[in-house]
Amino acid sequence: MNMKKLFLVITVLLATVAGQAQTAREVLDKCAASVSVKSGVTADFTMESAQYGNTSGSISVKGRMFYATTPVATMWFDGKTLWTYRSKNEEVNVSNPTDAQLQALNPYNFINMYKNGYSYTMTKTDKTFNVHLTANDANRRVKEMFITIDAKSYTPIEVKVLQGSKWSTFFINNFKKANLKDDAFRFNAREFPSAEVIDLR
Repeated sequence: MNMKKLFLVITVLLATVAGQAQTAREVLDKCAASVSVKSGVTADFTMESAQYGNTSGSISVKGRMFYATTPVATMWFDGKTLWTYRSKNEEVNVSNPTDAQLQALNPYNFINMYKNGYSYTMTKTDKTFNVHLTANDANRRVKEMFITIDAKSYTPIEVKVLQGSKWSTFFINNFKKANLKDDAFRFNAREFPSAEVIDLR
């Protein structure tokens, strides 16, 4: 093989490797764009968690904000403050959660985390992209994530998260675009006049 052909082969191989390295990030970027619709999105989810237990519910997301309902609690997050209402004891806990805490509540929170501090690998099937994220810092609370993304719509259909030594898995369906107002992501005390507000900030 002459030098010209050898150079061409090496160039193609390097381009292929670089393309694969970029592909996982590119897929995550497209996935984040599909969730970060300016007007908002809604979906149903089921969570299986060794740490938090199993539950199901619905969620609305708009940027960093989300509103989620489960049989146990209702949560509002406006991008900074989280309100968690538990009807069983008529209490509302108010807090400023970390990204790791948010990931345990919001299956879509990975779109706010993946751009910094993680390395990626990816495999592909006919219908899905399967992205594996590993934290570059061993002390990071969310150490690993597996994101299964629909290859046609680029919407996430499964999110598996390792926090500490325990896994939580979210299964997502009925993903839809929606027209959501910002007020939907803030707790309205007038709608819960009997609730005791406990400020944990």
